[in-house]
Amino acid sequence: MSKGITITNDNFEAEVLKSPVPVLIDFWASWCGPCKMIGPFIDQLAEEYSGRVKIGKVNVDEQGDLAGKHGIVSIPTLVVYKDGSPVQQKIGAASKRDIEALFKDLV
Repeated sequence: MSKGITITNDNFEAEVLKSPVPVLIDFWASWCGPCKMIGPFIDQLAEEYSGRVKIGKVNVDEQGDLAGKHGIVSIPTLVVYKDGSPVQQKIGAASKRDIEALFKDLV
C-alpha cells in the first residue's frame, strides 16, 4: 500500500493548493512500468519527509479530468507545488535522489 495520500478532484484544493508545506504529486497509472519503478522511492520519501513535505499520488486512469486540467500527457510525471503553485516538474522515471532534489530546497 502506498504511503502517499491519494489525491482526487475532490481533495486537490485542500490537500495541494492550500497545503502549508510543499507537496509532491506523482501522476501515475497501475499499468505504467516506470511508475512502478519509482513507486518505492515515492513511498520512502513520504516516510522520510513526513510532516515537512506532503506526498500524494494521482491515478490518471481514475482522475483523468484532474490530470488533464494540469496538462499531464506522459507518466510518470512528478509535480511539486508550493503555496498553491507548481514550482518543479519531472517527467519519466527518476532516481530517489533526483526525486528528492525536486523539493529538498523548499523544506
